[in-house]
Amino acid sequence: MLDLEAEVLQGYWHDALSWIRGAADGVPRERLLDLGAGTGAGALGLAQHFTGAEVVAVDVAPDSLRRLHVKALELGLAARVTGVEVDLDAGWPDLGAFDLTLASMSLHHMADPSRVLRDVLAATRPGGLIAVVEFAEPLRFLPDDLGIGRPGFEDRLIDTVTSALREEMPTLGSAWAPRLTGTGWTVLEEREFSIDQSPPAPPSANRYARAWFTRLSHAKADSLDPEDRATLATLLADDGENSVLHRKDLHIRGSRTITLASRVS
Repeated sequence: MLDLEAEVLQGYWHDALSWIRGAADGVPRERLLDLGAGTGAGALGLAQHFTGAEVVAVDVAPDSLRRLHVKALELGLAARVTGVEVDLDAGWPDLGAFDLTLASMSLHHMADPSRVLRDVLAATRPGGLIAVVEFAEPLRFLPDDLGIGRPGFEDRLIDTVTSALREEMPTLGSAWAPRLTGTGWTVLEEREFSIDQSPPAPPSANRYARAWFTRLSHAKADSLDPEDRATLATLLADDGENSVLHRKDLHIRGSRTITLASRVS
């Protein structure tokens, strides 16, 4: 799903990383950290936007890091992008000092994100930056009326799943500026990036939508009512005009907020 997201949302990634790159003008940018790198959209984007910089990509999943390495080789970036398998809930490893950290949709997965933010601060050179990305509005793909089931299915699904996930990840979808300030960072700016890709969507968007809804279906979607569970099953089917793999009306929309902060001393 992460690989498909990088492909489908490449416009967002370009705009977000270009903004971060502009904000970093005038400060050292020799070593960069991607915190919770997944399969590498952020790490590889950092390497492409910060020419010559070393990028350390940290993640808990070895399979994701292997995929990142393969992509780095294909792009000719393997000499500058290094994956490190780390469980940050177990403590901060000795990674050296950094000039900029990207934490994209990753801090809400951590048991104690405030501790991690303090650890990143300690590992950041004076004047260095952190960019924390969180969704302001979760992604949506579908029209309100699907032609099957009751209208408003996607909103009900997202509300149900988000409420369940917040029991496990209390900081999911929250504002990060207060937490950054509370852990010693100086917040510089926040910017919201809108995602709005009207139909017709590229074929990869249909596969991304299916991966997205499959993931949601594994996250407490069993608490939906029977009619909505039937709608979800139809959307996830391999065949049929109402399957997300074949729908022609996908409209990808949502927004993400980037909070930029600095270590001032």
